[in-house]
Amino acid sequence: RTCMPRQRAFDPIKYKLRNQIERTIGKLKQLRRIATRYDRIPQNYLASLCLAALSFWC
Repeated sequence: RTCMPRQRAFDPIKYKLRNQIERTIGKLKQLRRIATRYDRIPQNYLASLCLAALSFWC
């Protein structure tokens, strides 16, 4: 007996947003300061992430 895979619901709007987020994370990983985590204090690291993300989105 063969099992057919379940058909999942596909929402193109959610997929587009997810894809955009994944691409942004990929770009952030290419930044040396973010990838090596020079900032050891969590608040400073978060601030660096936010500034880098803003540079991509604006």
